[in-house]
Amino acid sequence: MKTMNVVLCGLGGQGILFMTKILSQAALRKGHDVLGAETHGMAQRGGSVVSHLRLGNARGSLVEAGAAQVLLALEESEGYRNLPFLAPGGALFANTSSPAFPREEIRGYLAEKKILCRGVPATSIATAMGASLSSNLALLGYYSAFAQDPFNPDDLRETIAEISPDRFRDANLTVFDAGFQRAGEEKKD
Repeated sequence: MKTMNVVLCGLGGQGILFMTKILSQAALRKGHDVLGAETHGMAQRGGSVVSHLRLGNARGSLVEAGAAQVLLALEESEGYRNLPFLAPGGALFANTSSPAFPREEIRGYLAEKKILCRGVPATSIATAMGASLSSNLALLGYYSAFAQDPFNPDDLRETIAEISPDRFRDANLTVFDAGFQRAGEEKKD
């Protein structure tokens, strides 16, 4: 496998590290080499959290600027802040309810770099499922509908079932499925 680089970002308490664990475990189960690193700002106070995930023949755990194929952002502004990690032709998946996503002022940059942007109201989806703190799983479910091996929906769902604490397993899967279904609805349009 060619090296695949994923950057995940958001604010402390949004579940960036749990998302990273799910992606890492899914890749490991498929036999991929995995390296990862997290950077924490004021995570306990809602500060920035960024996680780097590298699959394949990676020499270091940090993703270099301009090298990530995927950026998963649990907060829209954090997604914009971390855009420099995306490689030309990469994809940004962001938790946002903004009808103006992506912002007008960055559309030129996105077009120049051929970056695909997809926004989903992951917080609203999770809240509607009775799990308002699980926007990370709604975003992951949404992303999985567009992802490639080893992050296909079945593998991620199986990994979530395996690593979720018993008391959260059903809710986690419900929210993941709702995010996945949202992507399916968009694909039909």
